[in-house]
Amino acid sequence: MNSISQLIRLFEINRILIRHNLDELLYAIPAFRPLSFIYHLSPWNWNKQKQDRRAPKAVRIRRALEDLGPVFVKFGQILSTRRDMLPDDLANELANLQDNVPPFSGKEARAIIEESLQKSTSELFQLFDETPLASASIAQVHLATLHDGQEAVIKVVRPGIEKTIRHDIDLMYLIAKMVHRFSDTGKRLRPVEVVQDYEKVIFDELDLGREAANASQLRRNFENSKDLYVPEVYWDFCSTNVMTMERIHGIPMGDTQALIDNGTDMKKLAERGVDIFFTQVFKHNFFHADMHPGNIFVEQHNPQDARYIAVDFGIMGTLEAKDQRYLAENLHAFFNRDYKRVAEAHIESGWVPAETRASEFEAAIRTVCEPIFQLPIKDISYGKLLLRLFQTARRFNMEVQPQLILLQKTLLNIEGMGRELYPDLDLWVTAKPFLQRWMDEQAGLRSLFIGARNNLPKFMEQLPHMPVMINEVIKQVHENQLNIGGESQQLEQIRKEIKRANRKMTLSISGAALLITAVLSSTPLLPVVTTLSPLSWGIALSGLVLLFLGLFRK
Repeated sequence: MNSISQLIRLFEINRILIRHNLDELLYAIPAFRPLSFIYHLSPWNWNKQKQDRRAPKAVRIRRALEDLGPVFVKFGQILSTRRDMLPDDLANELANLQDNVPPFSGKEARAIIEESLQKSTSELFQLFDETPLASASIAQVHLATLHDGQEAVIKVVRPGIEKTIRHDIDLMYLIAKMVHRFSDTGKRLRPVEVVQDYEKVIFDELDLGREAANASQLRRNFENSKDLYVPEVYWDFCSTNVMTMERIHGIPMGDTQALIDNGTDMKKLAERGVDIFFTQVFKHNFFHADMHPGNIFVEQHNPQDARYIAVDFGIMGTLEAKDQRYLAENLHAFFNRDYKRVAEAHIESGWVPAETRASEFEAAIRTVCEPIFQLPIKDISYGKLLLRLFQTARRFNMEVQPQLILLQKTLLNIEGMGRELYPDLDLWVTAKPFLQRWMDEQAGLRSLFIGARNNLPKFMEQLPHMPVMINEVIKQVHENQLNIGGESQQLEQIRKEIKRANRKMTLSISGAALLITAVLSSTPLLPVVTTLSPLSWGIALSGLVLLFLGLFRK
């Protein structure tokens, strides 16, 4: 992005901030505080509109992001998941951000499809509907029918959006670097890394080939599942900016009344949502990280045993093994009110500094959690409780954990949807078997057998080569080819001491052996001294000398 266009965009951003009475945020940055008099002298601040003045700041921030365009709207949506670093009112308001983006023309969508797939839409499809079914900030969706009669939906990336995204992300980096440089809080919240995470997420969403692969993986994970259905990807009609999938029919997750009218077993459906979450996180380690009601549907047939149907696979999450383990330990200890183990797991995982006193951290966690656990089960939100835990950990300099952001968001979404369906949902009753089984697989006998099973093929593959490998190692040691360079003076001194000790031990053992030999060569029925032969005396004296040298030589 060149400096002129960047400057123009900055002026546009400032104009929108002024419109929503948010230019004060700029002068709240420490570096600009000396210039705050400009804010008070600016004519547009002399007569604030009463309506805007009454609107809470969080509402004004949401409105400003909507005016700034789809890139900032998407950023605000992702930022709303960072409740560990945002006030509750702002996080709630950002969660209400909507992609109010007008659709682009169907003719333009048709042209993109034909250019990407190198065929006309009439060759590709029996029917293509130019009227968009849905439109969002990154792409829009059209209906189509394949030549074999299968109904399909076609997702098409918005034209020119990549350039717009790149321009706005460059500005986000500029702002993030300023916040990091001039704010102590910014250093802890790592705003540059937040923008980096957002950049990765949004560019991943632009690659519809990647989204199609995500959908295919998730479909394979839940093949023949009674809990979740994932539509089929039609790979012959996919590219980087076009994705074609099976069209699904179901009741939107957010339409609770329609689900009730259809006779859906709401308790079973709510529990299945929790099952799906923990299966994805702890069994597959590949989870749908955008499971809000707009992306989830419920099958209409067989309402007493209905499955979920998932769409929109642009944002998926995985965890490293160590984070997976510590998350399981935290949740397990958390559900059992073992606050000491929660504190220890945070320290062991490196989520809080190693020098943190576990007893103090434990007390802080207990202070937050214990009053909440006095509530009825149906009134306890474990997702929000987990967020309160992270907010408490912030006081102990807990750094932001980017790898857990999507997971926190998904847990909140799953629990929120479950409680909408069945207010008495007990997350712990459903989650405990998964956590217990996973802990057994990681630390119990089952872990031993699983490790042996997984590593046995690799061991058998290497077994024929082991004699040659061992011979090579012995040969290298014999020829002194194993180079252990850079010995320090301390290591050299230790080596000399070991050699000296070995010499002394050799002398001592040799002397003792000679003495024993002299004694054994004497007549056993008489006192030893009187029966030693001249040869035995010589052996005994030699042994004494060697023993003396071994014991007292420096």
